[in-house]
Amino acid sequence: MADLKCVYKAATLSAAESALDDLEAKWGDKYPIVIQSWRNKWATLSAYFKYPDYVRTVIYTTNAVEAVHRQFRKLTKTKGGFSNEGSLLKLLYAGMLKATERWSHPVQNWNLTLSQLTIHFEGRLDGHIDL
Repeated sequence: MADLKCVYKAATLSAAESALDDLEAKWGDKYPIVIQSWRNKWATLSAYFKYPDYVRTVIYTTNAVEAVHRQFRKLTKTKGGFSNEGSLLKLLYAGMLKATERWSHPVQNWNLTLSQLTIHFEGRLDGHIDL
Protein backbone atom coordinates (compact mmCIF):
# COMPACT_ATOMS: atom_id res chain seq x y z
CA MET A 1 0.00 0.00 0.00
CA ALA A 2 1.63 3.19 -1.16
CA ASP A 3 -0.76 5.15 1.04
CA LEU A 4 0.88 3.62 4.09
CA LYS A 5 4.02 5.67 3.34
CA CYS A 6 2.07 8.79 4.25
CA VAL A 7 1.75 7.40 7.76
CA TYR A 8 5.34 6.46 8.51
CA LYS A 9 6.89 9.31 6.50
CA ALA A 10 4.78 11.98 8.19
CA ALA A 11 6.70 14.91 9.66
CA THR A 12 4.99 14.81 13.04
CA LEU A 13 3.03 12.40 15.20
CA SER A 14 -0.21 14.32 14.68
CA ALA A 15 0.32 14.29 10.90
CA ALA A 16 0.90 10.54 11.07
CA GLU A 17 -2.30 10.03 13.06
CA SER A 18 -4.20 12.08 10.48
CA ALA A 19 -2.64 10.04 7.66
CA LEU A 20 -3.65 6.85 9.49
CA ASP A 21 -7.23 8.14 9.65
CA ASP A 22 -7.10 8.87 5.90
CA LEU A 23 -5.68 5.41 5.28
CA GLU A 24 -8.51 3.85 7.24
CA ALA A 25 -11.11 5.88 5.37
CA LYS A 26 -9.70 4.75 2.01
CA TRP A 27 -8.66 1.14 2.73
CA GLY A 28 -10.45 0.21 5.98
CA ASP A 29 -13.21 -1.77 4.26
CA LYS A 30 -10.79 -3.76 2.10
CA TYR A 31 -8.02 -4.32 4.70
CA PRO A 32 -9.65 -4.08 8.13
CA ILE A 33 -7.16 -6.42 9.81
CA VAL A 34 -4.18 -4.32 8.69
CA ILE A 35 -5.76 -1.11 9.94
CA GLN A 36 -6.82 -2.76 13.19
CA SER A 37 -3.28 -4.05 13.69
CA TRP A 38 -1.84 -0.56 13.20
CA ARG A 39 -4.41 0.89 15.61
CA ASN A 40 -3.76 -1.76 18.26
CA LYS A 41 0.00 -1.27 18.08
CA TRP A 42 0.03 2.48 17.48
CA ALA A 43 1.68 3.30 20.83
CA THR A 44 4.65 1.13 19.86
CA LEU A 45 4.71 1.98 16.15
CA SER A 46 4.54 5.71 16.69
CA ALA A 47 7.37 5.80 19.23
CA TYR A 48 9.87 6.59 16.52
CA PHE A 49 8.34 10.03 15.89
CA LYS A 50 10.37 11.29 18.85
CA TYR A 51 13.47 11.01 16.65
CA PRO A 52 14.53 13.49 13.94
CA ASP A 53 13.51 12.62 10.37
CA TYR A 54 17.00 11.45 9.32
CA VAL A 55 17.03 8.91 12.17
CA ARG A 56 13.51 7.74 11.28
CA THR A 57 14.62 7.19 7.69
CA VAL A 58 17.32 4.79 8.85
CA ILE A 59 14.79 2.99 11.05
CA TYR A 60 12.11 2.39 8.40
CA THR A 61 14.33 1.91 5.36
CA THR A 62 14.72 -1.78 4.57
CA ASN A 63 16.85 -1.61 1.42
CA ALA A 64 19.95 -2.98 3.16
CA VAL A 65 18.01 -5.87 4.68
CA GLU A 66 16.35 -6.65 1.36
CA ALA A 67 19.76 -6.60 -0.36
CA VAL A 68 21.08 -9.16 2.10
CA HIS A 69 18.05 -11.39 1.59
CA ARG A 70 18.41 -11.10 -2.19
CA GLN A 71 22.07 -12.13 -1.89
CA PHE A 72 21.14 -15.14 0.26
CA ARG A 73 18.49 -16.25 -2.24
CA LYS A 74 20.93 -15.87 -5.12
CA LEU A 75 23.49 -18.01 -3.32
CA THR A 76 21.13 -20.81 -2.31
CA LYS A 77 18.58 -21.07 -5.15
CA THR A 78 20.78 -23.20 -7.40
CA LYS A 79 21.84 -25.60 -4.66
CA GLY A 80 19.84 -28.79 -4.29
CA GLY A 81 20.61 -29.24 -0.62
CA PHE A 82 23.27 -28.95 2.02
CA SER A 83 24.92 -31.79 3.85
CA ASN A 84 24.64 -29.94 7.15
CA GLU A 85 23.92 -26.54 8.63
CA GLY A 86 27.62 -25.67 8.76
CA SER A 87 28.00 -25.96 4.99
CA LEU A 88 25.08 -23.57 4.46
CA LEU A 89 26.52 -21.08 6.95
CA LYS A 90 29.94 -21.22 5.26
CA LEU A 91 28.38 -20.52 1.86
CA LEU A 92 26.37 -17.58 3.22
CA TYR A 93 29.37 -16.18 5.08
CA ALA A 94 31.61 -16.36 2.02
CA GLY A 95 28.89 -14.83 -0.14
CA MET A 96 28.40 -11.94 2.27
CA LEU A 97 32.14 -11.24 2.36
CA LYS A 98 32.10 -11.00 -1.43
CA ALA A 99 28.93 -8.89 -1.46
CA THR A 100 30.25 -6.37 1.06
CA GLU A 101 33.07 -5.49 -1.32
CA ARG A 102 30.46 -3.90 -3.60
CA TRP A 103 28.58 -2.01 -0.89
CA SER A 104 29.67 1.55 -1.18
CA HIS A 105 26.49 3.61 -0.87
CA PRO A 106 26.74 5.57 2.39
CA VAL A 107 23.74 6.29 4.59
CA GLN A 108 22.73 9.93 4.22
CA ASN A 109 23.48 12.04 7.29
CA TRP A 110 25.08 9.03 8.98
CA ASN A 111 27.31 11.04 11.34
CA LEU A 112 24.35 13.12 12.47
CA THR A 113 22.20 10.00 12.79
CA LEU A 114 24.87 8.19 14.79
CA SER A 115 25.23 11.11 17.17
CA GLN A 116 21.46 11.18 17.74
CA LEU A 117 21.37 7.41 18.33
CA THR A 118 24.18 7.80 20.85
CA ILE A 119 22.17 10.47 22.66
CA HIS A 120 18.87 8.57 22.64
CA PHE A 121 20.43 5.19 23.51
CA GLU A 122 23.12 6.31 25.92
CA GLY A 123 25.67 3.60 26.64
CA ARG A 124 24.22 1.04 24.19
CA LEU A 125 26.68 1.81 21.39
CA ASP A 126 29.81 2.22 23.52
CA GLY A 127 31.08 -1.30 22.89
CA HIS A 128 30.46 -1.09 19.15
CA ILE A 129 31.78 2.28 18.09
CA ASP A 130 34.73 4.40 19.07
CA LEU A 131 33.61 7.96 19.72
